[in-house]
Amino acid sequence: MTDLAPTSPPPAAPSGRWNLAGVVTELRRSRDVTHNIRPPGRIPRAPSREALEGLVKEFTAALFPRHYGQGDLDEARIDDFVARTLDSALERLADQAARSFAFSRAPDQSAEEEESPEALAAAGEALARDFAAQTPQIRGLLVSDLQAAYRGDPAATNFPEILLSYPGVSAILHHRIAHALHRLGATLLARLVSDIGRARTGVDIHPGATIGASFFIDHGAGVVIGETAVIGERVRIYQGVTLGARSFPTDAAGFLIKGAPRHPIVEDDVVIYAGATVLGRVTIGRGATVGGHAWLTRSLPAGAHFSAPNPVQER
Repeated sequence: MTDLAPTSPPPAAPSGRWNLAGVVTELRRSRDVTHNIRPPGRIPRAPSREALEGLVKEFTAALFPRHYGQGDLDEARIDDFVARTLDSALERLADQAARSFAFSRAPDQSAEEEESPEALAAAGEALARDFAAQTPQIRGLLVSDLQAAYRGDPAATNFPEILLSYPGVSAILHHRIAHALHRLGATLLARLVSDIGRARTGVDIHPGATIGASFFIDHGAGVVIGETAVIGERVRIYQGVTLGARSFPTDAAGFLIKGAPRHPIVEDDVVIYAGATVLGRVTIGRGATVGGHAWLTRSLPAGAHFSAPNPVQER
């Protein structure tokens, strides 16, 4: 990476129809003075959402080459295909990571503290190398998720059907990639990958959420899982489930404390049915069940069953 400046071609000259001179002046004043949110120094080039969408596709093809890569691959060619696909994807990941590191400078960081393009490029390459080393582990987790979906859904007929068509599996695939990036420090890239998954599936999982193996989201739409949620192994949840925060702690000045644990802990073998809402740093004990449309703000012991009140039946 050698250039962090925007490279898009400028638009055509203004037509003169809209009396824009004053508007442009006011927008400049907003950017530079009135509503300035930019730190001083060089304006970096932001990561590309389009490029990240392509990266997710390439990494998915490398993880599952016959399903998302080339269906006609034989054993003699698979490794070569995976190596070529990963090499291309990691090259672009290094560039996008370098951009994200430049673009993620804290609001209170001075221009003198910003890293050089060379340092950013080196950091991007290091992240890509570390991410590559984690791809076997990511694939192993995803296979466990596929197996959980097959076991948990009586309508599932085979693994290709689940991998290629289940929105809950697509959501956790995006999350596994986003979570790895988040843990490696590429938090902006992680959020973008997470949002790409949300746009595709309707499932909103913060990349900071920790999710164990064999996780299954049935149907998927409307699921929300917060940043500090911790989910164990063999957990199954249904559409419309929220694992959210009940309150937001603040410091002495009244500002929100970032990263404080505020979302639920869900232990192994828990089932949470459709529409349930679990709020706060509560613990759902191993093997517990939360019924549909329940509202839960306290911990549940292992093996417990919690249900919403039954609605009044009309006579």
